[in-house]
Amino acid sequence: MNTAEDILNEKKAPDMVTISEEATIFEAIAMMVKNKIGAMLIGDGSDIKGIWTERDLLRNIIEPGFDPKTARITDYMTTDLIFTAHDTPIIKLQEKFLGLYIRHILIKKKNKYIGMLSTGDVTRATLLAKDNEIKDLNKIASWEYYENWSRSRKTPLK
Repeated sequence: MNTAEDILNEKKAPDMVTISEEATIFEAIAMMVKNKIGAMLIGDGSDIKGIWTERDLLRNIIEPGFDPKTARITDYMTTDLIFTAHDTPIIKLQEKFLGLYIRHILIKKKNKYIGMLSTGDVTRATLLAKDNEIKDLNKIASWEYYENWSRSRKTPLK
């Protein structure tokens, strides 16, 4: 997994979960719980208008008169969407998460959103890549590698 699109393709649930702008906060929470996700995309398919997260709920819940059963998500969603290209390398994704202090980023390909990644998705991909790298290095450093290498030499070592 080298790019944002690679990570999306490996995710257990690669499809974007969206909800209508007219939905209530309560409906969004129910969908988030059902799908075991921490952020809800607002819109239709790849036509994303905004995002609303668990952290938004924490901020919204203390507002006077806030009622999740009647509050429309369109009134509380974040509309300044942060996205990156599908071919963004893992290291650049990490830099974006850290530098922008965000937990979710949309992935765009050919002017269309194709998915969303969380910090957890990128951390998992990074750890898997490092694990594979360590396994490859262990193969190289094994005695078997050196034994096979020395046998393949045409002239004996002196």
